[in-house]
Amino acid sequence: MAKGHRSQIKRERNANKDTRPSAKLSYARVSVQKACFVLDAIRGKDVTTALGILTYNPRYASSLVKKLLESAIANAENNNGMSVEKLYVAEAYANKGPTMKRIRPRAQGRAYRIEKRISHITLVLDER
Repeated sequence: MAKGHRSQIKRERNANKDTRPSAKLSYARVSVQKACFVLDAIRGKDVTTALGILTYNPRYASSLVKKLLESAIANAENNNGMSVEKLYVAEAYANKGPTMKRIRPRAQGRAYRIEKRISHITLVLDER
C-alpha cells in the first residue's frame, strides 16, 4: 500500500491523469474488428478531415464513431477551451466488451451458437 495521507495520494493520482479531451462509447453493438476499420481511417487526422471521412463512410460503425468524435470535439471546446482548427485525433481504439450468446436451431435437434460481439470505443483528441 502507498505511504502518505489519503488526500496526498489522491493529489498524486490526479496529477498523473491525462488532461487531453476524450470521449468513450461503452457497449457499442459492433464488433471490435469492424470498429477498428473505421478507427484506422481517422487516427492521426485533423477533426474536420475525420468528420468528412466518417460522413461518407458506408460502414455502420462510422455513424457511431462520428457521434463520438462530435462529443469529443464539444468536450475540447467547452471543458478545455481548445479551438477546433488545431485539434486532431491522437488516439482511437476499440476494446472488447461482453459477448451476447444466442442459439440458432438447426436440423435434427442440433443448435448453432451465435455470438453477438460488443465493443468499447475511445477517442482522444490533442492540439497540434
